[in-house]
Amino acid sequence: MNRIFHSKSTCLFAWVTWQLLASSGVAAPPIDFDRQIKPVLVEKCFACHGPDESKREAELRLDTQSGFFEKRDAGYPVVPSDLSASLLIQRITAEDESERMPPVDFEKKLTPTEIEQIKSWVKQGAKWSQHWAYVTPVRPQVPAAKFAPKSASAIDRFIRRRLESEGLLSSARAEKTTLLRRVTFDLTGLPPTREEVAAFLKDESPNSYERVVDRLLANESYGEHRARFWLDAARYGDTHGLHLDNYREMWLYRDWVVDAYNDNKSYRDFCIEQLAGDLLPDPTEDQLIATGFNRCHVTTGE
Repeated sequence: MNRIFHSKSTCLFAWVTWQLLASSGVAAPPIDFDRQIKPVLVEKCFACHGPDESKREAELRLDTQSGFFEKRDAGYPVVPSDLSASLLIQRITAEDESERMPPVDFEKKLTPTEIEQIKSWVKQGAKWSQHWAYVTPVRPQVPAAKFAPKSASAIDRFIRRRLESEGLLSSARAEKTTLLRRVTFDLTGLPPTREEVAAFLKDESPNSYERVVDRLLANESYGEHRARFWLDAARYGDTHGLHLDNYREMWLYRDWVVDAYNDNKSYRDFCIEQLAGDLLPDPTEDQLIATGFNRCHVTTGE
């Protein structure tokens, strides 16, 4: 009940925010099609207007760019920057229930917030985009941040540019002890020892921090710490997970993941060997062990 109440309250708050922005004359924030519009369409429109041809209604597809912008007998589904001419907007805002989409008998309805987002997307030019996985990555130009020192990294400069756009200044540089604790926890999951703190404070060379990072990356604890997150996602377990929850031999796969991080295995090989290491030409024993990924789920032994 609390979850339902929270969900409804969030929708109401978001809707009120949209109305205040509209009435105040403040430009609505840019709408990202792939992140904000497409998920709504997938959940509430694709059942009748998606990739499944056998269930498609009115020969309308909303999972392709052409489906949005090609002319139909009644007009265009979406006309960039023109709400009144966009059939999609007409149907999702229709007062007549027989015309409104999704249909009355469909269990999932568009919320006021979702409708306003779709309208804002059309107003802003209806920019369509593919899923990020199908877009060739392009290295962005590193900005020349006004307050960034010459020694700042590329990441620093992107952060500084965002801070400048928000009218904010960077916080003061953290003390060496704080920096050491942060990076040690991040890379190993453990706090630094007293000896490591003393050695770092004593090291006054300009690349002392970089040396600490190299040392931590070379530590076996790095692979053990980072592997935990992958093993959680892979549902790793040393027992079957059901009924009697009997023990099973899976630790070799666990050690393979730890070693993969410590050996800096490429992400490409990391995925291929786990999904299909046994299908590679002349697979090694390690590549066979990697396919333990496919056994990381609860099992029964009837």
